[in-house]
Amino acid sequence: MTVDKAVEKATVRVGDLSAYLARPAGGSASGMLLLPMITGIGQQLRDWADELAEQGVTALVWDTWHGKSADDTPMPELFDLLGTQDDEQCLSEQRALLDHLFGELGCTRAGVIGWCLGGRFALLLGARDERVSNVVAYHPTVYPELPPHHVLDTVAEVPSIAAPAMVLYPTADELVPRSVYVRLRDALESRATGATIAQVYPDAEHGFSNRSRHANPVNAAAYAVSWPQVLAFVKATT
Repeated sequence: MTVDKAVEKATVRVGDLSAYLARPAGGSASGMLLLPMITGIGQQLRDWADELAEQGVTALVWDTWHGKSADDTPMPELFDLLGTQDDEQCLSEQRALLDHLFGELGCTRAGVIGWCLGGRFALLLGARDERVSNVVAYHPTVYPELPPHHVLDTVAEVPSIAAPAMVLYPTADELVPRSVYVRLRDALESRATGATIAQVYPDAEHGFSNRSRHANPVNAAAYAVSWPQVLAFVKATT
């Protein structure tokens, strides 16, 4: 895999939205929309975007909390914001960012990757927007019962994903029971088109990709195995 270290980084405006952009110098035909975990566009997300750009992929990050992130906002406050999310509004913002990837940024193929709450939205966006060339859902937060602020049933939506999809599940996930993951995997495998890559990480925890959880060596090991595979999947599908 060719690695280009010349990366352009900026916070950009897309209509009324703010987003973090990292791309190879001069741009690229390959793109990924990144949907953060509860931390928003914190340092972890910027680092992932930068790494994708170093691999030759234009990375655009959705601003989950419209300016707030773990960099400057206490986590309890970010958790309080969860109940304010509206599924359709979030998807509308994400589609606007896809428009920007395919439009002004000049990408001809673009996928979507999300972590935790962003993993759920990656699945929903993949089901709702046929333009995406891949879907990656890192430990997606799909609850056994729909919370009041979740209008869309993720398991019911995913059979509409046409693109290749990768879902990564930790068996010690304290938010998402194994039974929910099985339903999600089976729904993906029911599709007539689009490869399904389902990975299980024994004893890893929800959010195992976040380096704040890498004091647990199981989480660190799961991330070390999974991330290179995700990068290869992105490269193959964009």
